[in-house]
Amino acid sequence: MRVRPTQLVVLLGLTGGNASGKTTIVQWFADRGVRTASCSDSIRAWLAEQGIEGSREALIEGGRELRRQGGPGILAEMLLDILRGEDAVIDSIRTPGEVEALRTRDDFILIEVRATADLRWERSQNRARSGDSADKATFMAHEKSEEVARDETGQALVATARMADLMLINEGSVEELHEDLEDFLARLP
Repeated sequence: MRVRPTQLVVLLGLTGGNASGKTTIVQWFADRGVRTASCSDSIRAWLAEQGIEGSREALIEGGRELRRQGGPGILAEMLLDILRGEDAVIDSIRTPGEVEALRTRDDFILIEVRATADLRWERSQNRARSGDSADKATFMAHEKSEEVARDETGQALVATARMADLMLINEGSVEELHEDLEDFLARLP
């Protein structure tokens, strides 16, 4: 028996490297009527208020500035205010402070989405999203800069991944990923 994703009864959070498949997962849930949000949404809204275009660099620096002003969990706290207890899937969780803020909900589950760097680079090139690196060296440099934060305002993907409740290896086809998501939902209480 398959569980319908609209029966989601938790707050799911996604973390992982660039082009690991987080957006594909979020879209899968959205297609099934589940509310979705992104920590980056909080940054984009703030950038728009400042009249700044949402480039990759502006998003990173905007996130740092918001964390300077509001603390390490501010992006997640802003989303929790918007969600008001609703079930949802949240993308772009990049700091332990965000995880800690989201863990104030007892039903929060953090999933690390993982794929090899070479596969993520290939996916990045295939999707050709604005702000994606044009060459592999730049892609890898961005990766390195997001792994460990210099202070609590920066991205810390390694420390955030260590806080994950589950790891989803996404190195197959989109269809295989969808099957994994169906299996995951079937296992939820």
